[in-house]
Amino acid sequence: MANVSPTRGDMTGHPDVHEMRDRYARMLGGRDVALVDGPVFLLGLYCAVSPWILHYSTSQPSLMPHNLIIGLAICVLGLGFTRAPERMYGLSWACCALGVWMIISPWIVGSSPDAGVVWNNIIIGALALVLGMVCAGTAMKSAPRP
Repeated sequence: MANVSPTRGDMTGHPDVHEMRDRYARMLGGRDVALVDGPVFLLGLYCAVSPWILHYSTSQPSLMPHNLIIGLAICVLGLGFTRAPERMYGLSWACCALGVWMIISPWIVGSSPDAGVVWNNIIIGALALVLGMVCAGTAMKSAPRP
């Protein structure tokens, strides 16, 4: 009869220990931009709540749900960068695209925006663009070459 009792032993005797160590090192090796995940999340959070902070309800009511949706999308990207960086850093270009959209959105979604609304969206967009480019550059640098 086979011995099926669970035994805890030393892994050094495992035949695939070197391959498992190499794979584990490769998985952790793609985690070069850990400091960007938090700022991306916080930027998305600010983008989502900025219409209520800056009182868009009177001057730009159409930008309120817009900034909320775009901010939540940036938050999801930031959480994804934290949770599964090796899979999500390919989407860092989406963060760049959202940044460009945030820069031009006051004139497309809004109607005759005032300076506060414009500068708020330009700053959010520029930060999203820069953070997305940092993530994309690091992902391209750490990607395996064929």
